[in-house]
Amino acid sequence: MQLDQIFSPSVQHTLDVIGIFVFAISGALLAVRKNFDVFGMAVLAEVTALGGGLLRDLIIGAVPPAAFTDLGFFVTPLLATVVVFFLHPHVERIQAAVLVFDAAGLGLFCVTGTTKAYSHGLGLTASATLGLATAVGGGVLRDVLANEVPSLLRWDRDLYAVPAMVGATMVVLCIRFDALTSLTSGLAAATAFVLRLLAMKFHWRAPRAWNRRSTVMEE
Repeated sequence: MQLDQIFSPSVQHTLDVIGIFVFAISGALLAVRKNFDVFGMAVLAEVTALGGGLLRDLIIGAVPPAAFTDLGFFVTPLLATVVVFFLHPHVERIQAAVLVFDAAGLGLFCVTGTTKAYSHGLGLTASATLGLATAVGGGVLRDVLANEVPSLLRWDRDLYAVPAMVGATMVVLCIRFDALTSLTSGLAAATAFVLRLLAMKFHWRAPRAWNRRSTVMEE
C-alpha cells in the first residue's frame, strides 16, 4: 500500500502543515515563558515543529528531508512565531497554552509520521515507532534547548509518549485491516490528543520500577 492510497497528497500536506503550526506555537510559547528574544522564539518554533519529522525522514531515507524541500514547512513556524510574538496570552496562562498546543501536535504528528514511514517500506511495528518519534522528537529537542529535562523522561510528569503510541497503533491497525481513511486517521489523532489532555487533567503517570524503595523525590 502506497501513501497515495492512504491519503491524497493535499490531505497529507494539510495534516503536515497543521501539525507543524501547532507544534511551532508550543515552541514559541515556551520561549516566551523562558523570556527568550524573538530569535530564540523562532529557533524553538522551528526545532519543535520540524525536529521529529527531520529525524523520521533521515531514518527512512527520504532525503533531502521535507523540512528542506518544502518552503511552506520552513515558513509556517516563522508565521507561528509572529502570531505568538504579538498575541501570546498572559504569563500565568502560557504554560497551559503550551501543553494544549503540544497535545494537538502530538496527535497530528503520530498519524502523519506513521503513514509516511509505512509508505517508505517499513513494517507496521517500525512505522508506529517512527510515528511516535515524529510526534515526540521535536518536543524533546525543544525542552533540551530550553534547558529543561524533557517531559518524556520525567517520572513526575503526566503521560506524554503513551497517547502518541496509542494514536500510532490505531493507524497501523487501520492500515493492517485496510481501513485507514481521512476519517479514521482523524480519529486516531483526536484520540491521542484527548488522551494527552485527560492525562494532564487527571495526572495519569507511568509506573516506575517495581518495588522501588527510595524515598528521594527527584526535582
